[in-house]
Amino acid sequence: MAVETLSPDWEFDRVDDGSQKIHAEVQLKNYGKFLEEYTSQLRRIEDALDDSIGDVWDFNLDPIALKLLPYEQSSLLELIKTENKVLNKVITVYAALCCEIKKLKYEAETKFYNGLLFYGEGATDSSMVEGDCQIQMGRFISFLQELSCFVTRCYEVVMNVVHQLAALYISNKIAPKIIETTGVHFQTMYEHLGELLTVLLTLDEIIDNHVTLKDHWTMYKRLLKSVHHNPSKFGIQEEKLKPFEKFLLKLEGQLLDGMIFQACIEQQFDSLNGGVSVSKNSTFAEEFAHSIRSIFANVEAKLGEPSEIDQRDKYVGICGLFVLHFQIFRTVDKKFYKSLLDICKKVPAITLTANIIWFPDNFLIQKIPAAAKLIDRKSLQAIKMHRDTFLQQKAQSLTKDVQSYYVFVSSWMMKMESILSKEQRMDKFAEDLTNRCNIFIQGFLYAYGISNIIKTTMNLYMSMQKPMTKTSVKALCRLVELLKAIEHMFYRRSMVVADSVSHITQHLQHQALNSISVAKKRVISDKKYSEQRLDVLSALVLAENTLNGPSTKQRRLIVSLALSVGTQMKTFKDEELFPLQVVMKKLDLISELRERVQTQCDCCFLYWHRAVFPIYLDDVYENAIDAARLHYMFSALRDCVPAMMHARHLESYEILLDCYDKEIMEILNEHLLDKLCKEIEKDLRLSVHTHLKLDDRNPFKVGMKDLAHFFSLNPIRFFDRFIDIRAYVTHYLDKTFYNLTTVALHDWATYSEMRNLATQRYGLVMTEAHLPSQTLEQIFIERTSNNKHLNTINIRHIANSIRTHGTGIMNTTVNFTYQFLKKKFYIFSQFMYDEHIKSRLIKDIRFFREIKDQNDHKYPFERAEKFNRGIRKLGITPEGQSYLDQFRQLISQIGNAMGYVRMIRSGGLHCSSNAIRFVPDLEDIVNFEELVKEEGLAEETLKAARHLDSVLSDHTRNSAEGTEYFKMLVDVFAPEFRRPKNIHLRNFYIIVPPLTLNFVEHSISCKEKLNKKNKIGAAFTDDGFAMGVAYILKLLDQYQEFDSLHWFQSVREKYLKEIRAVAKQQNGQSASQDEKLLQTMNLTQKRLDVYLQEFELLYFSLSSARIFFRADKTAAEENQEKKEKEEETKTSNGDPSDSTVSAEPVVK
Repeated sequence: MAVETLSPDWEFDRVDDGSQKIHAEVQLKNYGKFLEEYTSQLRRIEDALDDSIGDVWDFNLDPIALKLLPYEQSSLLELIKTENKVLNKVITVYAALCCEIKKLKYEAETKFYNGLLFYGEGATDSSMVEGDCQIQMGRFISFLQELSCFVTRCYEVVMNVVHQLAALYISNKIAPKIIETTGVHFQTMYEHLGELLTVLLTLDEIIDNHVTLKDHWTMYKRLLKSVHHNPSKFGIQEEKLKPFEKFLLKLEGQLLDGMIFQACIEQQFDSLNGGVSVSKNSTFAEEFAHSIRSIFANVEAKLGEPSEIDQRDKYVGICGLFVLHFQIFRTVDKKFYKSLLDICKKVPAITLTANIIWFPDNFLIQKIPAAAKLIDRKSLQAIKMHRDTFLQQKAQSLTKDVQSYYVFVSSWMMKMESILSKEQRMDKFAEDLTNRCNIFIQGFLYAYGISNIIKTTMNLYMSMQKPMTKTSVKALCRLVELLKAIEHMFYRRSMVVADSVSHITQHLQHQALNSISVAKKRVISDKKYSEQRLDVLSALVLAENTLNGPSTKQRRLIVSLALSVGTQMKTFKDEELFPLQVVMKKLDLISELRERVQTQCDCCFLYWHRAVFPIYLDDVYENAIDAARLHYMFSALRDCVPAMMHARHLESYEILLDCYDKEIMEILNEHLLDKLCKEIEKDLRLSVHTHLKLDDRNPFKVGMKDLAHFFSLNPIRFFDRFIDIRAYVTHYLDKTFYNLTTVALHDWATYSEMRNLATQRYGLVMTEAHLPSQTLEQIFIERTSNNKHLNTINIRHIANSIRTHGTGIMNTTVNFTYQFLKKKFYIFSQFMYDEHIKSRLIKDIRFFREIKDQNDHKYPFERAEKFNRGIRKLGITPEGQSYLDQFRQLISQIGNAMGYVRMIRSGGLHCSSNAIRFVPDLEDIVNFEELVKEEGLAEETLKAARHLDSVLSDHTRNSAEGTEYFKMLVDVFAPEFRRPKNIHLRNFYIIVPPLTLNFVEHSISCKEKLNKKNKIGAAFTDDGFAMGVAYILKLLDQYQEFDSLHWFQSVREKYLKEIRAVAKQQNGQSASQDEKLLQTMNLTQKRLDVYLQEFELLYFSLSSARIFFRADKTAAEENQEKKEKEEETKTSNGDPSDSTVSAEPVVK
């Protein structure tokens, strides 16, 4: 044999040596190891995300959703396989047609309905210029062409379905039958045909109700006429114009004349070349009528009941089928016609899509006028009257409906939570699955019921142009919230629902298979052979095989078609058939649960009723306690977005989305956010100003609204962003408080209090304004005066003086200050050089170096006191002043001189900024000289322009920079102070502690004199001393040396220690009740507090003064910075010779 000759090795391999088994075990072990590692890795990730992951999903945040729709890649031909070839072909053809119809329906619902509905939307008033309508229609022509092709395809499918059904049910008794059809009713086929007719009917209704589309079409045709008269003007060839006009006429006739449905049913169904006979086929006519009646019987029983699922949509299909039947066979069952019309009493109107509402009575009367004549007018009139009464009753019962649905949905949600949270017990697994299945279906039924009420009521009001009451609007909005709550509930528990759905599906499939296997055994046990019995058996086997697999739409469709054949000849008993039908319906619902819930909870229709949104927001604002429901409403408003993406009349659908986004946000701002901001601001103001006699705010009289509920809301998702109400209000208050504080700085405390109150009452985290609590002003006060008042000079006075006398006075003043400082520094140097002073200071420096480690690097307070006392022993002046007092005065004079220089600079800047305020943009000042030259004006004008340019550039430079006088006065004296010959000045930092002590004592005595009759020497401020100390420390580059003393820390500790000691003594003495001693102690404590406060004030003044002299940098660091700047200048200029900078400024 060939095999033996070709592969002798194979013979050897045949012997099982166990190696294959070992290899398989090794692979399994490796796989097990990999799974263990992977599981532990996943567990680590789960632990890391422990807080952020959970079984509950957030509708607003999760970027991932589970799609539960079963899916497989098998084709119909692969699924429909039995030994019965003829049956295979029949089922395959019908299944393929049903699939085609479903695809066409899906395309119509997503693409064509929305494209037509949104035509003309999104064009704002400002953008609608003349000719815009024609441009929109021009863009839309390609869409209409696609629609035309779609409609043509629908006609072909309808024709084919009718032919395929007619071919099966033939009345010619001689002709051979394809399969025995007695008792076989392909009801599914008729339902699908009804769905396709509903699509055509809906397209007619949309176009019929679309006034804008028709108006634009007319204007477009007129435009075409004017193009026809002068094609060259529009750059169009005349030979292309005629075919285009013909094409437009075809489009108009096919689509825009309301004849889409009519043209479909008026097709020539009989084949002219001897093919399928339809209109003369009485068997088919009977079967057609029987199927319509069967579907109607099922629909009628459920319409208006709580268990209604899709019966309304089927009813529309039945009406379409009935009209098609009449059109083909020209017979009318009057009794059935009346039954169809009677449904209008139960269901006066049906929403086809979005805001398109359909009245069945009008349709049936219009399409079958012959039958309508036989019905008396009164009953037809009664149907129309019933519509009005239905609407009135609905308006009255809406509030009650809302309340009952509120209870239903709330209890359903609780059941969902409890059943999905429970652990599934294996012994009651089937029972648990049945419960879950029923609860899922119950949720879907509630969604369907609520959706029907909202759509029918809103669209009826709109269609009949009747006004809605505010109560009705609020009730309908509550129903919208409930609808979205159901959808959110399913979404929140996606994980458990997904898990349950697959188990429920398998459980239902198992039940169906059991029923079918019982029937199959019954057929097999009957030994009588016939083709019909063989068909039944094949159909049941097909149904069984198809049910063994994923519950896809295709498989369920095949099962349905197979059972149409398999249920003939009483293979199922009546008590068996009904449960099987129930199981199959449940299987349909559960397999498409997510999609069906999504479709029912889709609130896209709200786009056409967005006028209710302002009323809804007003209601939310009034009932702040329910603020969380905003999430549901915005979720409903978001549903419009996918539909809008099919708009084709604008350059891009994003224009439409932007318009919608803008409109909703404007309404939200106006009716909720801005009102909320104003109310919160008003509440804060009134609470802060309770001391004023304002309106009555007694909550028992005027009521109370707790708006804090809005701030506990999570951010609301809308389009590509989140609306954070808390952040919006916080930002508004921050901005308002900041702006108003800048306008009136004296109100800073009030706004600060309001900020604190906002945090306390509403939990808003406010931002501090960080504005100065008052305008920064610098004032010089006269030391003494014989008059009853003291003279002052401030920045404004200086600015006015500069404006009067010119900027020249500034340099003069600074030069005078320089001369004054030179004299004072000479005295300063003499004092520091004095042997008595120098020796004491050197001794103090040595002492501090020795004890600093034991004393925590702090200069002792006692040492400063000792120095102060020691200086007094050297002698005092006739006025009672020591040398240290005079030295302090000298430093104060130096500091005051520096303060004066600073005030001169501030006055200059003030004057410059006042002068330059009339220039619109300091960054972009035009050159007047150039402009005058361009215009060629007179020489005098040119000269004036040149002067103006010069003045403007001076002012701009002055207002932007101002001269750094402080820096000049530091730079001019610092080198001299730091020279080796002036080394005696290096001891200055150690004299600062006794100086500060001297200053504090002097300051307290001056302030005490204010309360005495003799006010000689009284004063309440002397900031010159702090400025003088800061300036001299800078000149000597001794900031670090002074800081190393930690002097103010030492002072603070000393006084706090004494205060604590006195307090302790007071507590001890209060028991013995020695009143005189207690008084003494109180005075001591008061004196200590005053001293501590005075030292603190001096510390603050000194710290502030140091900022003026850049205390953060030492002389070495400043020199380094200076060098770096010089190098940068050289490199930027490229020429080192031109960029030499004078190291020291020259002051005359």
